[in-house]
Amino acid sequence: MTDVERKDHASSREPLLSVRGLSKRFGGLQALEDVSFDLHPGEILGLLGPNGAGKTTCFNMISGMFSPTAGRIFFDGTDTTGVSPAEMARRGVGRTFQIVRPFPSLSVLENVSVSLGLRRYGSLGCLLGRWGTRSVREEAREILASVGLADLASRRAGLLPLGNLRRLELARALALRPKLLLLDETFSGLRAEEIRQMELHVRGVRDAGVGVLLIEHNMKVAMALSERIVVLDHGRKLAEGTGAEVAADPRVVEAYLGKGASGHA
Repeated sequence: MTDVERKDHASSREPLLSVRGLSKRFGGLQALEDVSFDLHPGEILGLLGPNGAGKTTCFNMISGMFSPTAGRIFFDGTDTTGVSPAEMARRGVGRTFQIVRPFPSLSVLENVSVSLGLRRYGSLGCLLGRWGTRSVREEAREILASVGLADLASRRAGLLPLGNLRRLELARALALRPKLLLLDETFSGLRAEEIRQMELHVRGVRDAGVGVLLIEHNMKVAMALSERIVVLDHGRKLAEGTGAEVAADPRVVEAYLGKGASGHA
């Protein structure tokens, strides 16, 4: 399927995620204000903006970590505003974090097995003694193979370099069998070859029909991966469109480079 065909196919379906008038206030700080956008199944949508723009706050509300001050979130046709993170995970929202925190004393395989157990049994207490079953281990190995970590299954997670930790974080999110994957700075700190491999993994997830919402400061990566981009600045939506459209928007140039830059863009 070409990029144009994929885009037309995605837009012809109901949104997987709809954010409507989303706002979040922390005391006197308005972190996000009246933000709306849609994401369709099998689409990669970039959520970009300078530091402090409200991107992670938006992620935290979609995944259930924060409840919005105002606005609604609809996931897979259901209003999920204020639903807990555990329930959002059960409904099919997987997430990676900028700071990777695996279980360092467990093996790579065991880290993914725990995530599989959480999906199957619903809570950490219920999965004790179950996540090490043969069927769970086999499924974990399949997931590790899909992100290129099969050969490191027995390695202690705490001994992995950053590039492999990023892939392990992706594998743990995929163990939830998500419909929506939230990627928070997944490419941060990676070398060029590691970036290329991670791009292939993310596109593979997209091609399997999963919607992907990503925060990414590497603009080259974000522009290459994202079919559409939403730009935030100071908590508000500044622009939305294709990579070429937002890159040519003087407001976006000014937000990233400062006043006066748009005149030279």
